Amino acid sequence: MIRLPGFLLLLALLVTGLGGPARADFVMIEDLTWPEIKARMEAGATTIIVPTGGTEQNGPHMVLGKHNVIIRYTAGEIARRLGKTLVAPVLAYVPEGSWDPPEGHMRFPGSISLPDPVFEGVLESTVRSFAAEGFKTVLFLGDSGPNQRPQAAVAKKLDAELKSKGVHVFQVGDYYAHNGQEDWLKSQGFTAAEIGVHAALIDTAQLMAIDPEGVRMALLGSSAGNPDGSKNGVIGDPAKATAALGQKLLELKIEAALRQIRQEIATGP
Repeated sequence: MIRLPGFLLLLALLVTGLGGPARADFVMIEDLTWPEIKARMEAGATTIIVPTGGTEQNGPHMVLGKHNVIIRYTAGEIARRLGKTLVAPVLAYVPEGSWDPPEGHMRFPGSISLPDPVFEGVLESTVRSFAAEGFKTVLFLGDSGPNQRPQAAVAKKLDAELKSKGVHVFQVGDYYAHNGQEDWLKSQGFTAAEIGVHAALIDTAQLMAIDPEGVRMALLGSSAGNPDGSKNGVIGDPAKATAALGQKLLELKIEAALRQIRQEIATGP
């Protein structure tokens, strides 16, 4: 560990900004103090994204926190491009399937699953917290399939309940369901079998673009799965994943979310 003399340490803090006010591009509320959040809100930042990920098996070649890493990155990019938007901490405990008997991802060590009603309760409490603090728009953004229906249900319920107080809650479903990723990959010559469904080309490429250390590169060529994922948790084949593909796929998701927010949500219910 390098130890700097006092005046050099102060100089380093000033140069990097670590000793001064929070940088304007910090959008994660967990990286801010409450006075900094209050100041942002007073300046018009009353929209907050609630990102949901998941803790699930992703085959032999990829870490269980894949969704959490991806959604933290994409939510941050969406918030910066929207402007006057903050991002809540990623919800890492989400519906992942039955545990008695173990089904789906729960057949593999490390996965964590919440029943839909519990997940919905967490979402609802999160919205009520932000509404009580003065946020006016809450956007649910989910990176995993089982998150989508509960998010849509809670958004519909709370939007109807809270709109009289000037608070609106939306499910940004296009981010996951209408992002054009598969169509784009097919236009580049990839087959449906190569694209896969889980922990295959799309998932692996996205994580490679953000956090390559989360992918065990030496195992890519041997991690092809089978149709129900029972072989090794993979449905598809990650072998052709690259960081360059991942960056494009991430951009498609971000653009899909921004279109929905700007065209449908920003205009009001």
